[in-house]
Amino acid sequence: MTTDTNTSGYSHTQKAPLCLLVYALAAVFVALGWVVQDAPPIPWVFPPIGLLMLVVAASFHHLTVEDQGEVLSVRFGPILLFRMTVKYSDIVKVEVGQTLLLDGLGIHMSIRGGWVWNIWGRDCVVVHFRNGCTLRIGTDDAENLARFLEGKIGG
Repeated sequence: MTTDTNTSGYSHTQKAPLCLLVYALAAVFVALGWVVQDAPPIPWVFPPIGLLMLVVAASFHHLTVEDQGEVLSVRFGPILLFRMTVKYSDIVKVEVGQTLLLDGLGIHMSIRGGWVWNIWGRDCVVVHFRNGCTLRIGTDDAENLARFLEGKIGG
């Protein structure tokens, strides 16, 4: 986990233990495909599901939030299937908040409206945009991220 909130920008990576469970499930599916290879269509179903779960686990291993000049980069990794950038000029207001238990983890619409990008825990920074949309960025560094964003938007 890194945090840098000096004048050069902001960078923070949060890791989550949930991916370890998905890695384990992926191994179970691949192993099941190997063990029951004589029962059609099992050999053709379990290994691909296991490999897909392996890619998903690696895609959601950590969440990095980083200043990139005029935009904030939010990306899951180390496989970069899921990433987005937020223009600072599009942000009206930011505040420290919490996601609901029903919001869960991952990338999805919140039941309160707006998007949730979260990897672990309930702390988040709620970003309000000029167009009325919201984005909840889950982080274990909410205070520093909110302070950084307030400095970027002049608020």
